[in-house]
Amino acid sequence: MELPTVSIRWLEGTSQVNSIAAVPRVKVSADGHGVVSHAGVGMLREVAGLTGLSTLVTVALADTYRGPWIHDPGSVFADLAAAVAGGADCIDGVGQRCGDREHVFGPAASTTTMWRLVDQRIDAAHLPGIRAARASARAAAWAAGAAPAPGGWLHLDVDATITIDHSDNKENAAATWKKTWGHHSLLVFLDRPEIAGGEALSGLLRPGNAGSNTAADHVTVLEQALKQLPAAYCPNPDDPAGQQILVRSDSAGATHAFATACRDAGVGFSFGYPVDARVRDAVEILNRNDSWYPAIESDGGIRDGAWVAEATGLVEMSGWPARTRLILRKERPHLERSCGSPTPTGYGSPHSSPTPRPVWSPVNSAGSNCATASTPGWRTGSAKPRPPGWPTCPATGPTRTRPGWRSSWRQQIWWPGPN
Repeated sequence: MELPTVSIRWLEGTSQVNSIAAVPRVKVSADGHGVVSHAGVGMLREVAGLTGLSTLVTVALADTYRGPWIHDPGSVFADLAAAVAGGADCIDGVGQRCGDREHVFGPAASTTTMWRLVDQRIDAAHLPGIRAARASARAAAWAAGAAPAPGGWLHLDVDATITIDHSDNKENAAATWKKTWGHHSLLVFLDRPEIAGGEALSGLLRPGNAGSNTAADHVTVLEQALKQLPAAYCPNPDDPAGQQILVRSDSAGATHAFATACRDAGVGFSFGYPVDARVRDAVEILNRNDSWYPAIESDGGIRDGAWVAEATGLVEMSGWPARTRLILRKERPHLERSCGSPTPTGYGSPHSSPTPRPVWSPVNSAGSNCATASTPGWRTGSAKPRPPGWPTCPATGPTRTRPGWRSSWRQQIWWPGPN
């Protein structure tokens, strides 16, 4: 196995000296000799070095050391990130995946050193530097060919997830709304259909009892997520021809403050909307006037048992940003899920209806740049995986709601430009 050398030059003024590190090069073969598991972890660590992530993290944390280090903080940081990608769920997992394969992955820091990095060195004062290092590394990776397809929309999915604390003594751990104990983190992912799970842009570690509709937290993670995008992909409220970005969230993000923050940032939003008495009344009006249009799949075929309609003029929307639209969808109940008890309108209970799939409003023209989208629950375990984009279009004629079918899907939408 060839051992290429990589030269690392530290910043002037630090206590570090130039070092030469030998990193084994992994080869792909089918002869069965020298096989090692989790070989992809080594490639991830190499990418961290090639994009400058390890070096920038080292620079950001250099002032937290009093003297020379054995394992530079950037390499320790990369080891932790690669181990998480490899399936580790605790710091001890780094040693399980890398510690016994140093001939492939290189030497790894001790568990104590890793704990000290995340528990003491990366504090509130150094977090901005870590975020800047991540943004710079992403820009380098995208410039090297990992960027999304040019000219398309970027979809940012905002959702919360519960992390269980099995030790009962983690900082800020508390009882969650699911009657568990841990944290209620809020995450933002860039939807990349060609990448499993997308790209993690930002996250906020919150106590387990943090509220779902906390607008300030949603605004914070959105601001951090937009700063993670390379400059060429950032939104510009003053440039309608600039990068188009859609922020998607379930009803937990449907607050006036968060919608206003999206508008001010120059990004579109697609939020879930609770089914209340006003929405039920609007559904009755749409049913009486045969105002539903069949939905179609992305391949152009009619989707069986799904319709869409616009209810913007039927529900009071004055509290939302101007030109916000309310799109409803009704769909045949899913067989694998309960539809709940009937409501006075004859539809299934909205509290137990399944999460809808994404659709395109039939009342929108190509120039209006207005549509709906799916919520991001599949990344955080709140829903099953589903495709990222399913358009619909106007049908040849209206279709009446069949008895026993429900109208439960609702979405608030707004995009920059004419609506």
